[in-house]
Amino acid sequence: MRFKHLHELNAICTAESKTIAQLMIEEQVQETNTPEADVVQQMSEYYQVMKEAVHKGLNEDTVSRSGLTGGDGKRMAEYIRKGETCSGDASALAMAYALCVSEVNASMGRIVATPTAGSCGIIPGVFISSQERFGWSDEHLVNGLFCAGAIGYVIANNSFISGAEGGCQAEVGSAIGMAAGAMVELRGGTPEQVVHAVGLALKNTLGLICDPVAGLVEIPCIVRNGLGAVTALAAADMALAGVRSAIPSDEVIDVMLEVGSAMPSRHRETAQGGLAQTPTGRKMMEKLAKPKAKRAPEPELETDGAAGSASE
Repeated sequence: MRFKHLHELNAICTAESKTIAQLMIEEQVQETNTPEADVVQQMSEYYQVMKEAVHKGLNEDTVSRSGLTGGDGKRMAEYIRKGETCSGDASALAMAYALCVSEVNASMGRIVATPTAGSCGIIPGVFISSQERFGWSDEHLVNGLFCAGAIGYVIANNSFISGAEGGCQAEVGSAIGMAAGAMVELRGGTPEQVVHAVGLALKNTLGLICDPVAGLVEIPCIVRNGLGAVTALAAADMALAGVRSAIPSDEVIDVMLEVGSAMPSRHRETAQGGLAQTPTGRKMMEKLAKPKAKRAPEPELETDGAAGSASE
């Protein structure tokens, strides 16, 4: 890749009059020695998986195997139809779709890690709700994924994208930054505005711990995905309005690394602190840890004096 930092990404795109998506596609082709059509096709397939996950979350049972979560995406969608949202229908729909995808993940459905499974709902929530709102083509959203990928590449190579390494700021935070920056480009913003959106988004999640109840990617992960989608839209709006990240976005990423490195292990995906160790969180974990009672074997049936077994 010709860039490692966001300021380099901005400089190259500005100098060559390219979008971040265009540059990322070129770099991907070069790095993998794969034809451009194949690179784009692969990303198109990823986007279809995202759309399928939203559809499944809205229309099918997504109760997790633990029984702790499921159905909140549907609840949000039903609430939106009443026309009484506090945050506005655009934000609420992004939230609903993000919840849907995260619930599909928790119920062992198919998702795309963006950048991780724990943050898989944010980009689909923002992208698919915006596609419906603005009437964008799939091709346009696929370009947005390349832009998001470029941002994620920079974060991953300068900080963390794993909750086990840097807390939830690394997973949900990174996804919010990726979604915010990509949304700016999708709306016609400049590479510089994209970079500012990333910084604005990441600053709002610095220090966010990873504290999954019972060690499962459910509570509070799913709700954080829903709220993260809203934050991404807000950061994109700020950047498009001309609001700048006073602390350069690359420096914000450096701070994410600093904060994550200083975070105690109990707040990095171990379920040993935070919400996981509240009285309620511990009760949930204890309940899940109890072995389920085994069913007694069915009695054998006899027919005409011959031993046999019931058929299903």
